[in-house]
Amino acid sequence: MKLTSALLLLLSLSAPIADARRATSSVASIPRGGATKQSVAFHKDARVWGGDNATVKDVRGGDGGGTSTMTSHLFNMVKAIVGVGVLSLPAGIAAFGDAPSAAVPAAALIAVIGSIAAYNFSLLGRLCAMTGATSYKSAWEETVGASTAWIPGSSCVIKTFFAVLAYSMVLGDTFSALFETFGLNVSREKALVGLTVTVLLPLCKLKDLSSLAPFSLLGIAGMLYTALAMAVRFFDGSYAEGGKLAADVAESLRPAIGTKGASAVFSSNAFILICMLSTAYMAHFNAPKFYLELENNTIARWNTCVATSFSISILFFIGIAAMGFSTFGGASNGLILNNYSTKDSIMGFSRVAVAFALVFTYPLAFVGCRDGTLEMMKVPKEERTDAKLNNLTYIILASVTAVALKITDLSFIMSFGGATLGNALIYVYPAMMFRSAVKNLGDDATAAQKLEVKLAMAFAALGIGMGAIGTKMALAKL
Repeated sequence: MKLTSALLLLLSLSAPIADARRATSSVASIPRGGATKQSVAFHKDARVWGGDNATVKDVRGGDGGGTSTMTSHLFNMVKAIVGVGVLSLPAGIAAFGDAPSAAVPAAALIAVIGSIAAYNFSLLGRLCAMTGATSYKSAWEETVGASTAWIPGSSCVIKTFFAVLAYSMVLGDTFSALFETFGLNVSREKALVGLTVTVLLPLCKLKDLSSLAPFSLLGIAGMLYTALAMAVRFFDGSYAEGGKLAADVAESLRPAIGTKGASAVFSSNAFILICMLSTAYMAHFNAPKFYLELENNTIARWNTCVATSFSISILFFIGIAAMGFSTFGGASNGLILNNYSTKDSIMGFSRVAVAFALVFTYPLAFVGCRDGTLEMMKVPKEERTDAKLNNLTYIILASVTAVALKITDLSFIMSFGGATLGNALIYVYPAMMFRSAVKNLGDDATAAQKLEVKLAMAFAALGIGMGAIGTKMALAKL
């Protein structure tokens, strides 16, 4: 509750509506760029964006036509935030520490980075309220300009490619371990290629994925079970020295508890964890969609939804990161499930749950990458024939599989992807859009909006700094 309250305070203080009450309602409703639509006509009490004389002074949101209840929305947002990336966080802590006390500053970093990510997630929704944008790319078009919209568009596509790549890497490791559980010696490479050809390719070629949507619910259930199972194994000492399962894992994966504790967070290696978090919290390209689908999407309700969902996700991340790292210390693998014995029935079920969820959510992420590629290639929807879709599917899936066979360290993908595209999508692009939005208001911008621009740009500068150092540290691990 305290974490949620703190996030709500941050979001409410940053919302640029404090000085907006002096606005009048006689404002030109000329959409930016000469479009014919009335961008924010569906927003209650919102001044219309666009044109040289248009302003946004009182953006409260609401009446957006969304039908998702608060409870449903919270669940869906947590599901979008908590993904497979959380399973690499123990390795992020192990990048700078190997003593249990290192988990303490790591938990603080998870909370701080999560709070900043929540602020920018909220900011994207408020930009939609201001401009009438319906997607990340259109928010850029309405603020910065259409001529450079390919920048965030291509970033989203490449980031989705990284997400699909992470899925393939986890599936290769997980299915190889599952085969070993049943006494079959199947290498990671064979497991991944076999799964890709026989299961993933047919699923990715489906033209209607609506039947797969319910399976995505298993993802959060699988992660919840995994967190509980990891807690059980930590407290029962099964993997501690002399534990009943300690000898059943490879020596390189056995607990390595050392002396680098809380103070080790001041090492530059801590930036690896920080950048991994930029990938773990990456759901921002869906922020406009979540804002528009929320029932009665007032800014107050939107901020409550964002604060609560990110608070739950932060606690989830801290739990898995702390339990995994505290159990295995400096030996924590890039995919923490690899540290657990294939003879461990409790963790074996966790592997089954994660694998099953990933197989059926894989096509949903893959289609986002494929369709985004077509958008960037400016292929009209009427020209997207089955043959073209299938050919592009073969190319992307083959590329993903080839890279997944070559790179085996999930923590590298998480840290490098977070340091580059994750930081841009979470910190930099939203700040640039908000600064342009306020600049376009001219003299009609409120003091609160001008002040918030400085806050947003400070977070952007922080993101750039973290990204530069994180990229260097991630590449150094290769």
